[in-house]
Amino acid sequence: MVDDTVPRGYLRTDLALYTGKMNGADINYFPFAITRADLERGQERFNIYCSPCHGRLGDGNGMIVQRGYHNPPSYYTDRVMKAPVGHFFDVITNGFGAMPSYASRVAPDDRWRIIAYIRTLQFSGNATINDVPAEDRAKLSSPETAAAATNMSPPNPPPQSTTGPNEMPSPFSGEIPAAAPMPAASGAPAGAVSRLYGQESGAVSGTVPVSSSSTVQGGNYR
Repeated sequence: MVDDTVPRGYLRTDLALYTGKMNGADINYFPFAITRADLERGQERFNIYCSPCHGRLGDGNGMIVQRGYHNPPSYYTDRVMKAPVGHFFDVITNGFGAMPSYASRVAPDDRWRIIAYIRTLQFSGNATINDVPAEDRAKLSSPETAAAATNMSPPNPPPQSTTGPNEMPSPFSGEIPAAAPMPAASGAPAGAVSRLYGQESGAVSGTVPVSSSSTVQGGNYR
């Protein structure tokens, strides 16, 4: 690199954007306007990089924490709720406590988008029904809205029986088919089924025919 030059794309004269500070103090505003697309991008980056420790809800109970890692603070504590957005940017950039720096993995613009999503989590965690526009309140009770909020599919409807007259009923229908008589095997000698249960006239109790020339009685072949 030539002395006293800056690579293209690395001229960072906007201190607020690239450091989260002005005059050495954390700023409490976003250096660019946050759109819905920015929030969606921030949610995506948050779920990838932040939720393993902080949890999807930001309550500090992510899967890594559940397996023994240091528990981070909840975003809903009074201290974190009042922290300026520049503080979050500094923590993501430089790390804090047990949290390492994510500067090499998350670009500056994406850090601000993550912070905007964190602010959304904080607001939603303390919002009331009165904060929802009247025209949108009815949507909150629909199964589709509830499923979308949790990134889950709506529950499947209960199974319906669609059996025909000669089909077995659904195991969920509660219907038990009537027992059908067992037909005699094709070509079997008359009375073979009865002999299995010792019901033929003159049969010995406990004797079951095995073949035309042998029987089992008392556990022994004859």
